[in-house]
Amino acid sequence: MTSIQKAILTILSIIACGLAGLVGYYGLDAYQFYANQPLGPQLPEFSPFLLPSTWTPAPGSTPAVPMGAVTFVPTISFATERPQTYCNGPYVMTILAIGSDARADTYKYGLGDVIRVLRVDFATPKVSVLEFPRDLWVQIPFIADNLDGQDHERLNQAYLYGNPGDGFGYWDDSSGGSGLTALTLDLNFGVKADHYIAVNMRTFEKVVNAVGGVDVTIPDQETANATDLSIGNHHLNGDEGVFQRANNQNLIMCALREKITSPTVVTQLPELIASFQDNIQTDFTPEELGQLACLGAQLPRENIAFASFPQELFTPTRVHDPVFGKNVFVWDVDFNILRQYVASFNAGTWPDLSQATEEEETTSLCQ
Repeated sequence: MTSIQKAILTILSIIACGLAGLVGYYGLDAYQFYANQPLGPQLPEFSPFLLPSTWTPAPGSTPAVPMGAVTFVPTISFATERPQTYCNGPYVMTILAIGSDARADTYKYGLGDVIRVLRVDFATPKVSVLEFPRDLWVQIPFIADNLDGQDHERLNQAYLYGNPGDGFGYWDDSSGGSGLTALTLDLNFGVKADHYIAVNMRTFEKVVNAVGGVDVTIPDQETANATDLSIGNHHLNGDEGVFQRANNQNLIMCALREKITSPTVVTQLPELIASFQDNIQTDFTPEELGQLACLGAQLPRENIAFASFPQELFTPTRVHDPVFGKNVFVWDVDFNILRQYVASFNAGTWPDLSQATEEEETTSLCQ
């Protein structure tokens, strides 16, 4: 090779390295841009809604101080270093998950018949899932003008009224039924979701089928009665009708989590991704989904808890619904008590995984 050829080759190599660097720089920049773009409309602000006060002091009054109690001057507190989080995630992420009863590929219709709030703790790590009964008679914002002043409906109606199908879309926000459900939960119970994900029954069935079904074990007759399944081992496909009841849904979610995080599902990832593509509503960014996937792979099964409000708080009753012109079934319950449970859930103190057992009615663990 002549000296001229070597010089030309050197120059070409420098140019090639420079181009590679530019492509890498702008490629990384583009990746970071798209990785932080929400996959759907984001939730609205929660600030317009304030929960009703259960007690208001009289003007000019001060709280009574018990005799002998001492009031100290506030001391200066120094910030302490917070623990490292898993997967570079936030310390806590609150997610509203909605399962629609619609069996279609679109999200214009359907009731929000499955409503869960997930508290994802990236520091511990742990995940707590709180079920909200769909038949709570709640105040739904932004619907009164469309329903002749009627502002109360069952909780699952919020998702339907927020979506555009059949002339609904009772509020002007791109987050649709998910956003209106989030605002309804905030207004009535103090739930403040960071993100949402809505999945209809057809998509959920596709996900279960994409991983080849799930395996569940029913250990005793009590569990069998609660799940409508017989004692023993069961392999369930997505199109089987056992997903309707809340106990079944929790059971399936535990089994699905175990299946997705198993090594055998690697070969089924293309089908799994295809089952989600264009079939869910969410405002997650790709980066946030990556954080959740990373956490899921490291999360101990016993650190996943499904919580429900105590059954004894609820009494079945009926109220007159002017929209339908008839009495409809709802649960009669003291919302102030539910708000207290939600406040404990938000703080991460309920459910208590260290004290929860499989016998507790309000909490079940992924074991």
